[in-house]
Amino acid sequence: MAKPSSKSASTKTGVPRIDIGISEKDRAAIAQGLSGLLADTYTLYLTTHNFHWNVTGPMFNTLHTMFMDQYTALWNAVDPVAERIRSLGHFAPGSYAQFGQLTSLPDVPAEPPRATEMIRILVEGHEAVARTARELFPLADKASDEPTADLLTQRMTEHEQAAWMLRSLLED
Repeated sequence: MAKPSSKSASTKTGVPRIDIGISEKDRAAIAQGLSGLLADTYTLYLTTHNFHWNVTGPMFNTLHTMFMDQYTALWNAVDPVAERIRSLGHFAPGSYAQFGQLTSLPDVPAEPPRATEMIRILVEGHEAVARTARELFPLADKASDEPTADLLTQRMTEHEQAAWMLRSLLED
């Protein structure tokens, strides 16, 4: 059994300090990166849900269903990201203002675009979220933060697959 380190002393409030083998500096940097991933994921969720509500045209049934599947998957992705931030000892962002500052994605257009433009916007969104996850991966790897690396791998896989499926709808 591993011995607790001497750093596992309690804080002034009696709460044990976090001692999971990742330095505070690395935990803070990873949590900040995950906050960007959370903001990107939530922003893409909102965009996808908006498009689900507002899609029209000959591909309505296909896109309405596909967008619902995708926004459901995005909704289910936000909680594990937020909980990983908390596991690292930091607060997860959760306001529109915070997400607006942290996201790399543009806001959804005020007027719903045509269906093919919706698809294009979602392809770009999924690819952007995959890039956000990929940019954080070296930091998680360097810190031997396997839970975060696993989460990032899952997110990259999901976003790259969603982008591929959407992109295939744009081909002739």
